[in-house]
Amino acid sequence: MSDSAAGNFDDLTERLDEIIATVRSKDTSLERCLDLFDEAIEIGSRAVDMVDTFDLTPREEDALAEVQEADAAREAGAPAEPASDEAGE
Repeated sequence: MSDSAAGNFDDLTERLDEIIATVRSKDTSLERCLDLFDEAIEIGSRAVDMVDTFDLTPREEDALAEVQEADAAREAGAPAEPASDEAGE
């Protein structure tokens, strides 16, 4: 992810955190909460678009595949294989 994309994504998640804090406040009116909810939906859609258009490097794709395989094995009840080769094991 480029620095500008990371910054934009970080900005979105930071704003979502602010919205959550505001909505949790007992001093926030219902009308304000509904406005913030609409904003959060819009921010979430932008975040999804950013993630959908993000390209992984081949190394990141391999790491993601390893994690997904380990998760699938764990769900199937099989022991997960270690990610690194350790001598003596």
